[in-house]
Order: sequence, then structure tokens, then C-alpha cells
Amino acid sequence: MIKTLKALFKEQHNPENFFLIAGPCVIEEEDLVMGIAEKVSAICKRLNIPYVFKASYRKANRTSINSFTGIGDVEGLDLLQKVGQTFNLPVTSDIHSAAEAAMAAAYVDVLQIPAFLCRQTDILLAAADTGKFVNVKKGQFLSGESMKFAVEKIEQAGNKHILLTERGTTFGYQDLVVDYRNIPVMKGHGVPVVMDCTHSLQQPNQPGGITGGNPKMIGTIAKAAIATGADGLFIETHPDPANAKSDGANMLRLDLLEPLLEELVRIREVVVKH
Repeated sequence: MIKTLKALFKEQHNPENFFLIAGPCVIEEEDLVMGIAEKVSAICKRLNIPYVFKASYRKANRTSINSFTGIGDVEGLDLLQKVGQTFNLPVTSDIHSAAEAAMAAAYVDVLQIPAFLCRQTDILLAAADTGKFVNVKKGQFLSGESMKFAVEKIEQAGNKHILLTERGTTFGYQDLVVDYRNIPVMKGHGVPVVMDCTHSLQQPNQPGGITGGNPKMIGTIAKAAIATGADGLFIETHPDPANAKSDGANMLRLDLLEPLLEELVRIREVVVKH
């Protein structure tokens, strides 16, 4: 597990701290993307938190046909690559089909497999074949135990660079609930485990066609995840979530990120000590 993280973060690697995957939900425009990356990178350097910049170059899973999906695949991937080169960061984005794996791998360091697609063997194998890190989000319909099969598929393709992300479990039709037992269970599969603190608060299937959320609970989700042994946190953030083009209802306002991370670092110190 430590070897996996060291390979991802290189000189950033800090085994005493959690790592952070953070950024806006989707690539909107260059100034916004670069501004978020600059601010979060500076915060993480000060707090000695290894950092992966995240933004989707395209959003394929949208409730409404009228929802924003991106600025264009190549344009979005170019911006992700620019972030990585400018701030010396690993970057990640999600893919939605096996055909996208090789294309995205030319620009990013970590390929994210969306929760709804975590059982799709062809996508997992295509991502594994790129040799990049593969972060598989646990489906809302699966247990932590069942994610061992996703790990096995990637490993049998010859790729040991695997992350698993917990993002809540379906609770009725319009809510999710986090079962924190999944964190130690998935760590038992021998891979680092991430807690998605924003998507786990989604309120899907809303009548208006836009997914809702409860961002006031992001800190609660994050604190509990660190206390139960999560290796990393996934937090989507935006300077103005109310006007974000995707998932604004779930994202943490950017100016709230630093004080939250400061608190989480203190919690992590206690967890590691004891």
C-alpha cells in the first residue's frame, strides 16, 4: 500500500498524512481551473498533504440532457495536463468507456472509474493496460467486500497501481448513506482507500433533473473517514459552487477548504499516534 502511494506522489509522499484528491467537478474554463489548482496546491504544500488535482474533462453521467458536459475532450485534457506540468502535480479524471482509457492516459496520471461503471470488466482492463494508476469508485449498489473483484481484474491485467474510493450506498431513491465499515474492509484488499466526501452527500434523482446535495456535512464525512483509517480524501471544490456548471450542490466552497484540512491534519496526527 505504501509502495503504491510512494510511486504516485514521489517527492510529495508523506506516509504520516492522508492524501487529497481535489478540484472542480468539471473543467469549465482555464482561469478557474488554474486558480483552484494554485490555491489548493499551496495549501497542501503548507500542510504537507500529498495532492492530486481532479477535474472531469467530460461529464457523461448527467441527469438532464440539458446539463453541461464539458468544453471538449481534447481541450479539457490539455488543461489537465497543463495543471500537472505547471504545479508539478499528479492529475486525474474519470473515463466512461474502454475506448477512452488510452486517450486519457496520455494526459493524466490516474484514471478514475465512475461508481456506476465499477463492474464493467472492459473498462477496468483497458484502464489497467495503460499502466496508469486506476482509482475505482465503489458502486452505490455494492458492498466493500465485493470490490475485491475489481481489484482482482486490474491486478490480473498486470497493474498493481490501484486505489478504491468509498462514495456512499444507495438509501432509498433520493439519498445515500456512508457505511464506514467499508473503509477497513476495502483496505483489507491490499490497496489504499479514499473517502469521497462530496459525492457521498449527493441527493440523486431529484424531480427538477439536477442532483441535490448537503455540503454542510462534508466536514463530518471527512472527519469520520480519517478516524476510521482512510488513506485519502476526495473533495470537489469551487470558489462559487452556486454558479458551478456541474454538481454545485455537493462541492465545498474553496475558501472553506483550508480550515477543514487543518482540522483533519490534527485528527490524522492523533490517529497515527494511537
